[in-house]
Amino acid sequence: MDDNRRLPIVYVRGFAGGTRGIDKAVDDPFYGFNEGSTHVRVGAHNQPLFHQFESPLLRLLREEGYELLVKGNQEAYLADHAEIPANTVWIHRFYDRSATTWGGRPQEYRLERAAEDLLDLIDRLCAKTRAPAVILVAHSMGGLVCRSLLQKVLPDRGRDAGCVAKFFTYGTPHGGISFDIGGGLLEKMRDTFGIQGADIFGPRRMYEYLTPQAELDPGGPPRGWDAREMPQGPGTLPVERIFCLVGTNPTDYDVAFGLSSAAVGPHSDGLVQIENAYVPGAHRAFVHRSHSGRYGMVNSEEGYQNLRRFLFGDTRIEASLVDYRLPDDDDVVWQAEARLSVRGLPVVMHERLAAHWCPIQLDGRPAGQEASVSLATTFLNSGLRSLADEPMRFVLDLRLISLRERGGILGLGDHLEQTADFSDTLVIDVGTPEAGPGIWATWNSEIEGAVRDHRVAGSPRSDEDPAPGRWVAHIPLPGTTARLVGGDARIRLVATPWT
Repeated sequence: MDDNRRLPIVYVRGFAGGTRGIDKAVDDPFYGFNEGSTHVRVGAHNQPLFHQFESPLLRLLREEGYELLVKGNQEAYLADHAEIPANTVWIHRFYDRSATTWGGRPQEYRLERAAEDLLDLIDRLCAKTRAPAVILVAHSMGGLVCRSLLQKVLPDRGRDAGCVAKFFTYGTPHGGISFDIGGGLLEKMRDTFGIQGADIFGPRRMYEYLTPQAELDPGGPPRGWDAREMPQGPGTLPVERIFCLVGTNPTDYDVAFGLSSAAVGPHSDGLVQIENAYVPGAHRAFVHRSHSGRYGMVNSEEGYQNLRRFLFGDTRIEASLVDYRLPDDDDVVWQAEARLSVRGLPVVMHERLAAHWCPIQLDGRPAGQEASVSLATTFLNSGLRSLADEPMRFVLDLRLISLRERGGILGLGDHLEQTADFSDTLVIDVGTPEAGPGIWATWNSEIEGAVRDHRVAGSPRSDEDPAPGRWVAHIPLPGTTARLVGGDARIRLVATPWT
């Protein structure tokens, strides 16, 4: 795909539940994509402060030049016009046919039917906008509707995934929904009785709507089947065209008076457990937001900024910790924490913290194997720089933490709570695509004065990859980390063009 900056965007909402929830959902003209927020938690004590976020829909209209063509009925507008601009936002109103509020007899909701209707909408949009493909943006179950389209509906019709350019999910249960309590009984009851249609989040139904008919086993999913995996190969959507936003704040998800978050557990957004919220191999960011509500991720600045840069950015940055060597002590567990912020934004774009139940586990490697772990991936847009004559800047906070365990029990004899063995911030500047994606990087501990006053000087770091269109640089960790992760540990930064 050469340029998807002006492709149609289709939003697919999440699960509404039974009839009452569906009737409420269809009352919203834009299925929740128009919801904003006024609360944000900041500081060490997560105190709520006022921050007015208009909604992703309004921001796309105002900041990216998109249009919203309604005039009483988006479907009617689409049917009545032979040509439509590509830079438009569309809502897939798949629940309308199942609502009781229109009169007549509502149809039973089926996820597969929603996926088939989505393909019909995409085909009509491509025909009338002359766009080669669309961008899919989905919340929660909406991401599963999109995946059913990609993994079942299109293959069943002998078509490839070329009609979808990019796919962004907010809190989608790619691996289903499971619970921390009940020992599996709650899942069995849900999947057996299909309470309010929630069996779509169990493995058997997921296998049915994510598997092409030609490959479907009537006996159910094979042993070891992972619902999160998306097939790769000719005709599929590459996972590098997918971005998963993962929420890590269950506390503020107050559905069912907090019973949902209590059942799902702390390592979740209140409804979807962290490990179930992404497609393996896809880009992802972790944000301290709930599944929905006052502190939800769709109606958040963090969600929008990740969405905007994934859709319209021009540079992709991947940061990894490589060539580390852990001390030879089987009783010590090592973790890393990473936070990524982009200059000019009021929010953290990505944070994996132990306090949020999502630290990065550092595992030892046998001799001869490279020790490497991804810290973060982000997308930058040179057109959004606050300083036009400066490179694009972001910072990566890195903390290394060791915990002594014996038999799964934390040893407190030498433990210092919330204390890192190493903590520093890497200040990274990236050249624009026009000037060349050079990389400058300096540890904050080496910068005199405030980070905001730091200016790059001299040539960028040497490009260690001769391949065109790809800039690779390795930044050694400060010398104080040698006894922690070895003297060869480095941060690998890879910058590539993104469209």
